Amino acid sequence: MKRFLLPLVAVLALPVAAIEQPLLFGRESNITDTAEMLTTPEIAEVKNAEFYYKQGYKKSKSGNHQGAIEDFNKAVELNPNYGEAYYNRGVSKARLVNYLEAEADFSKAIELNPKFFQAYYNRGTMKEKIGNYQGAIPDFSKAIELNPKLFQAYYNRGVSKLRLVNYLEAEADFSKAIELNPNFFQAYYNRGVARYNLGNYRGAIVDSNKALSINPDSEEAYLNRGNAKDTLGNYRGAIADYNKALKINPDSEEAYSNRGIAKENLGDMKGACADWRKASSVGDKNAASWVENQC
Repeated sequence: MKRFLLPLVAVLALPVAAIEQPLLFGRESNITDTAEMLTTPEIAEVKNAEFYYKQGYKKSKSGNHQGAIEDFNKAVELNPNYGEAYYNRGVSKARLVNYLEAEADFSKAIELNPKFFQAYYNRGTMKEKIGNYQGAIPDFSKAIELNPKLFQAYYNRGVSKLRLVNYLEAEADFSKAIELNPNFFQAYYNRGVARYNLGNYRGAIVDSNKALSINPDSEEAYLNRGNAKDTLGNYRGAIADYNKALKINPDSEEAYSNRGIAKENLGDMKGACADWRKASSVGDKNAASWVENQC
């Protein structure tokens, strides 16, 4: 009986304002320079807005996003043209999983500053979060146009293309992200996913190897490399990878189910049934039916 491996583990997407890239978290305000062009009462309002902005920025950096939002609200109330305040309010809303309102804040920041590449990047990330992959791609493309070195934008554009089953273009975006950041674990991992789906199983294994050299504790990379090996008929190699995945996560239904398939292909039905029983016990309904019918 022909069985199908459980699918490759879900693609890895970078979060909004990637923590490892502080530039995408927030920007210091240039509002004091603008104040010199305003009248005396306007200067007072702008300086008050800057005060609230700085307070909000400090709170967001410390993880107090609700408090930060309240301060950014006051900043934009006092100065409705304060693009950085809208932007960082959007970041805090995103951290609180309020993606739609965050998207609106990033849109306002873009309206006030059409060259605000971080806002395009984060708006694209919000669109990804709510499943609007087609809408996310133009935002990542605009961020790249404004900052061609922004490897995160290439990467997340690749994620959206991968979700839309555009594997070839996704592979190209992940390759560009790797060119800009050669130690980018997620990019190697997801390029391996794209290559697997393009039928380039050996290429998928190469990418998984590189991903694991960067992050040896990635259950997902072992699973995906195991799947590629299994597809190429290297069942013992696949079993070795599933074993490593299970050392990291002893309750991985994918590892038990797919290791059982590999064992079945080697004629070890006793071992296959043992794995499928374990997979069934952690929620795999397909494995449960295999146990019922063959074990």
